[in-house]
Amino acid sequence: MDRIIVSTDRAPAAVGPYSQAVIAGDLVFTAGALPLDPETGELVGDDITAQTGQVIRNLESILEEAGSSLYQVVKTTVFLTDLSNFAGMNEVYGEFFASNPPARSTVEIGPLPKGALLEMDAIAVR
Repeated sequence: MDRIIVSTDRAPAAVGPYSQAVIAGDLVFTAGALPLDPETGELVGDDITAQTGQVIRNLESILEEAGSSLYQVVKTTVFLTDLSNFAGMNEVYGEFFASNPPARSTVEIGPLPKGALLEMDAIAVR
């Protein structure tokens, strides 16, 4: 099975030895997305709602570059630095995935780069 590397300037660039996403067969696997502005690389917002929106918009850009979309996401993993931010994240998440939402796991983790409050990855169908 061929792997296709996905890269777009509409989402923050990878800052290490990883790809924004990889297409394998009919699936797209994204790397963890942070709430960074794609143009500046700087953190967007200082609260969970602003950061969640930016993370999902970054994932959306990557998925579109891969020939997929948020509607075709089958699984997400949300990494929160503080589970007390779950309700705020969940509210914004629900706006993007209003009907037929994907399966999801949400876990609390340690600190993230640039003081981000969350990171999220996704698996989608093409």
